[in-house]
Amino acid sequence: MATTRPATEVVIGEVHTALLQHSSAVSAGVGAELLALTAGERVRRAERPIAYAVSPAQLTGVDCDLPAAVTAGPQNRLAPVRAVGTVTSRAVLTGGHVLQGSAYARVVVDAERRRKPWSHYLARPGVLEIVGKSGGLDIAGGHLRQAAPSAGMLDLGTIGDRTIDTIQTSRRIDRAAPFRSTRTGLRWSVSEGGVFEFTLVDDRTRTARLPRVADAEATAALCEDIALHDWLLTTLLSLVGRIPAGRAGRRQVVERLAPALDHLLHLWMPAARVDSALAPVWRGLDQRPGLTRQWQTNVERVRDQLALAVIEASAHRP
Repeated sequence: MATTRPATEVVIGEVHTALLQHSSAVSAGVGAELLALTAGERVRRAERPIAYAVSPAQLTGVDCDLPAAVTAGPQNRLAPVRAVGTVTSRAVLTGGHVLQGSAYARVVVDAERRRKPWSHYLARPGVLEIVGKSGGLDIAGGHLRQAAPSAGMLDLGTIGDRTIDTIQTSRRIDRAAPFRSTRTGLRWSVSEGGVFEFTLVDDRTRTARLPRVADAEATAALCEDIALHDWLLTTLLSLVGRIPAGRAGRRQVVERLAPALDHLLHLWMPAARVDSALAPVWRGLDQRPGLTRQWQTNVERVRDQLALAVIEASAHRP
């Protein structure tokens, strides 16, 4: 199967990011309780350099189609490829505030090209085996190009969303978020010989294509980190965009920007927990499109606006 390996031995994933619906950052203990999705299994957590917790991995069995880009003939065409196996998913909580639902799987070619008993797939956690022909098809590219999964197609986003929704409905949180925000999604894939590409598809969706450098779990952690910081930047831009114009709105400026100072600015720590082999990916992301540069520019704008509001308030005191 050497001729089909570059097209089919890939990793695909999707991570959704949202604000935990709680009025303040939850403690490490509460965070661990929220992420204890599997009885008897430990929640991994750390306090340095920032509070961070990861739920035990969960497996979802699937027998469905994958969208594959056709590499020969008419361009921009997707073809379904049947895959059977299990998807790995987990929840991630950062700073007691930002919640992520992440799902990913390795996709490999079944040498026998036939459906096997479930015991076979359960013995290979996090692996999807392609059943049938896969020559001339780009699984990684098809996954990134899929706009909205149709019936019968693998939907990693729904698996991640289900993880988030399970936690958001917990009785341990008060469902009183400190500010309004939007849930975002990052769809990613890894293939042999690939290069790093990061694309803003729309206001809520991003895609990333990555080269094969590390294993699936380490790459998923990288994509979770990228998605976290993209969400932080997107949310900060939204808060800054709500700043009212003119001097009359200084009080409103403080009210609308205070959540950024209270809940967001301290969370920006790119690549703090990323495998060293994947650190160059973050450096590339900072060069173009320049997430950190844009973040710092808007942080300075927030602080300038708040400082100006304080100066004007002091000037008007009797």
